[in-house]
Amino acid sequence: MVRRILVIEDEAPIREMLCFVLEQKGFQTLEAENYDSALTQICEPYPELILMDWMLPGGSGINLIKHLKRDTLTRQIPVVMLTARGEEEDKVHGLEVGADDYITKPFSPKELMARLKAVMRRGSPTSLDDVINAQGLKLDPASHRVTVHEKPLDMGPTEFKMLHFFMTHQERVYSREQLLNNIWGTNVYVEDRTVDVHIRRLRKALEPDGHDKLIQTVRCAGYRFSTRI
Repeated sequence: MVRRILVIEDEAPIREMLCFVLEQKGFQTLEAENYDSALTQICEPYPELILMDWMLPGGSGINLIKHLKRDTLTRQIPVVMLTARGEEEDKVHGLEVGADDYITKPFSPKELMARLKAVMRRGSPTSLDDVINAQGLKLDPASHRVTVHEKPLDMGPTEFKMLHFFMTHQERVYSREQLLNNIWGTNVYVEDRTVDVHIRRLRKALEPDGHDKLIQTVRCAGYRFSTRI
């Protein structure tokens, strides 16, 4: 599964360096250079973490955090402040408004990755190794097993990845393109209709006990995983 991080930084060399480091570690990066462009990037599928500078053209990182925390869809996204402002009162202010961590420039790539991973472990509602359970349907990422009421289900690796993504992002609608980006990645060419094929295979695997109804088609929008039938 592709993990997305939004990098908000107005200085292009720093932004490019951050994206390079993150992509080398397997993350997909989104970029924004000012307050307004950041707002347009914070949409479905939401990034798993936001790394932002304190001062941005068009507004401050502090105001952007306040904006995020007011919205129920974005308030849980972890935010790491990245800035040259190293005074204690600035750090406290950033943390008080909702930042999850604070990295002072200059910094090393090793420190950056360690802090980001720590924040993502704390902030993620479901870690990559957590067992997920929905109405008796259980997915164990560590053992790569799916069971229904303790009875094992057989499914292919792509269907497993798709089910894992759906079960960790319940009640949200994802278009075919968004599913392709999150499950296959942006560097792989796959046709949109391929998603439909794997959705059918996933539903067939879940069908014996009626859990195929959890994979719902939303007309003209995409698919969602929902226990509200």
